Order: sequence, then C-alpha cells, then structure tokens
Amino acid sequence: MPITKEFRRARIKKRVRKVVTGDASAPRLSVFRSNRDIYVQIIDDNQGHTIVSASSAEAGIESKKVNKIEKAILVGKSIAEKAIAAGISQVRFDRNGYLYHGRVKSLAEGAREGGLKF
Repeated sequence: MPITKEFRRARIKKRVRKVVTGDASAPRLSVFRSNRDIYVQIIDDNQGHTIVSASSAEAGIESKKVNKIEKAILVGKSIAEKAIAAGISQVRFDRNGYLYHGRVKSLAEGAREGGLKF
C-alpha cells in the first residue's frame, strides 16, 4: 500500500505533538494550511481552549492583493498583535505536520517580527 500525503502528514503530526504541548506560560501556536488560506491558533492545552486565532480569510488580510507567502507573513504579524494584547509573549510552535518552509516558515517569521518568542 503506498503512503499517501495525508498519512505521512498524520504520522509527522503525531511525532511533533508528542513533544510540543502548550500551557499557561507558553501556549501552543498551531498552524493549518489549506490550498487557499492559512489559519493559526494559540491554544492552551491544559484548559483545552483557543486563546486567540487569525487567518488569511479575515477582512483586513483577504482584501490585500498579495501572494500566499506574503499573506502568511501578514497572518503571523496579526496573531502576534492579538497575542501580545492578550498578554502572551512566549509560545511553542506547532507546524502541524507541515514542512518548515514556504508559507509555514513565512508565518513563523511574521510572528517573530510581530514580537512573539519561540
């Protein structure tokens, strides 16, 4: 049976989630990448709820005519602003099984530029 992309990503995701967990002092920054948009959440795993979230489908980001990598940078800066407003400065990055390049890397760099530490 051939290994599909979905199976491979699920296997990597389990491997990453064994190590990366979020708590009150450093919540988890989780990334989801669809073909069109990119979504990010800051999650406290101890309480099991999302603290803040951002996506490229938000009105301020979607209206800009830029490519997907530049949108990922804007989403990273947006989540950093929201996190700092919520009193979060330190997070743990969960790439969610995606390779750390392209849009995922751009999002991380945008979040670092916005002031998040990870």
